[in-house]
Amino acid sequence: MSGNTEALVTTPADALNRARGLYLKLMEKCLINTIYEDASIYPGNAGQYNPVRRAHGADWPAVAHSMIGEQRMFHLRCMCEYVINHGVPGDFIETGVWRGGASIMMRAVLETYGVTDRTVWVADSFEGLPPPDPVKYPADAGANFHVFRELAVPLEEVQANFAKYGLLDDQVQFLKGWFKDTLPVAPIGKLAVLRLDGDLYESTMDALTHLYDKLSPGGIVIIDDFIIPCCQSAVHDFRRQQGIAEPIQTIDGSGVFWEKAV
Repeated sequence: MSGNTEALVTTPADALNRARGLYLKLMEKCLINTIYEDASIYPGNAGQYNPVRRAHGADWPAVAHSMIGEQRMFHLRCMCEYVINHGVPGDFIETGVWRGGASIMMRAVLETYGVTDRTVWVADSFEGLPPPDPVKYPADAGANFHVFRELAVPLEEVQANFAKYGLLDDQVQFLKGWFKDTLPVAPIGKLAVLRLDGDLYESTMDALTHLYDKLSPGGIVIIDDFIIPCCQSAVHDFRRQQGIAEPIQTIDGSGVFWEKAV
């Protein structure tokens, strides 16, 4: 054999990291389905596959297990890896899961890092979004997410999606019901990643109110729907009420995140 063979020599750690990266990248592509390019069912562009829309999570895929798109899925993966690598204690949770794709990614990260002492909490009504309560939450006036039955995915279907990836086990716990009922009594200790995807002011505020104090210093808050005015209002109101000064950082023009101060 001739030539420089140094590039062929890797340590076991290098090989492991490469395998992790390949597995998680494939998971990303499967969960948002950029592999088979399923069409959108989003009103206005139904029947089409648009790679730009899919990358930005700007459609509702017909088959894919997540609608958050390439950029937000990759970011979620990176944040889960970040808290593991930096020793930030706590579980992972997603509030508002649709077909379960983002939560599946959380569990996949734990799997590939061999983490057995963290739980992925999957919180959803599994019946779609609640009708707005404009009297109690004026910011939600006019919101009509509850009329879209495409957003209502039964618990059994989400569990089946986890099972398709071999990731349905006792490290995944489901919280079925409206956030106002389930989150205050959920047996959650510390959290390291808090991902909110509830769209409405009410859903966003419920999740922040009942879960933010459980987030460990150095933990990550991800807001999927910051582009939606009622969700954005809830985030700003909560941060102002709690005196949260950590800068909000953009993911892709729709989602944002911040790291809780240490």
